Amino acid sequence: MEQARAPEITLGPVLFHWPAAFMRDFYARIADEAPVSAVYVGEVVCSKRSPFLDPHIPEIVERLQRAGKKVVLSSLAEVVLPREREMMSALCRLQNCEIEINDAAGTYFRAGSPHRIGQYFNLYNERTLEVLVRGGATHVTLPCELPRGSVASMAARARELGVGVEVQVFGRAPLALSARCYHARAHGRVKDNCQFVCGDDTDGMNLKTIDGESLLTVNGVQTLSHPYLCLIAELPDLIASGVNAMRLSPHMLNMVEVASIFDETLHRRMAPDAALSRLRAIVGAPGLMNGFWHQQPGGIYVM
Repeated sequence: MEQARAPEITLGPVLFHWPAAFMRDFYARIADEAPVSAVYVGEVVCSKRSPFLDPHIPEIVERLQRAGKKVVLSSLAEVVLPREREMMSALCRLQNCEIEINDAAGTYFRAGSPHRIGQYFNLYNERTLEVLVRGGATHVTLPCELPRGSVASMAARARELGVGVEVQVFGRAPLALSARCYHARAHGRVKDNCQFVCGDDTDGMNLKTIDGESLLTVNGVQTLSHPYLCLIAELPDLIASGVNAMRLSPHMLNMVEVASIFDETLHRRMAPDAALSRLRAIVGAPGLMNGFWHQQPGGIYVM
């Protein structure tokens, strides 16, 4: 059995269509100020957005590495078109950097070479974990809807296999992907002529019920939760369960402050109650959720 790894805070890939100049500034500030050990970079949601980000990735990676951050390149979470298969193949052929695979196509292209598995995989049991590890996985991020008992079981087996385990602890929870673009459809457009309308909603588009209650968030082809997943009070449980990486998902918030709050709480320099109060103030109206962890409806917050 592998020795337990010290817990760390990571920053997941940006899921939204942010302007390239803002993205460069965002990562520069993360490099200089955020107490995170690893940063995931890359387009995960929509391949049409990639040309906006890809030219700046070398600069972003260099800036983060110069600041001492580990950089992991994240793949698309949905591979449908020939160009997307080519993108996945090209990413998986890279041997001089760590990559995170979010679609099964990547396990084919990367078979036998070390890689990470992202949270978009249907990774819900130990047998699936064993198959992925045999294919070269060295680190996995578990789906956000797994409850505490399941995470503990998976983390125990991962430790036996010598694999790192990561769980998202902050940010809207990724729930589903579609071949169709909800954002385009909502504006009377089609996916092939979307005109990148998703860029108008920098934290996603609010989806309400017919009664006007906020329910979900739309991000192009992706569906996210409306409240922000927050497991800051559960950090001791996560560590006890064997989770060694705590993922923050970027939003149009003060992510340096969010990372600092988690870092202070992780190292017991801030009480969980105080941390939770500060995060509620940062997030505002959408509120927080942690129901999945407690085996309750995901969108609620269990005290």
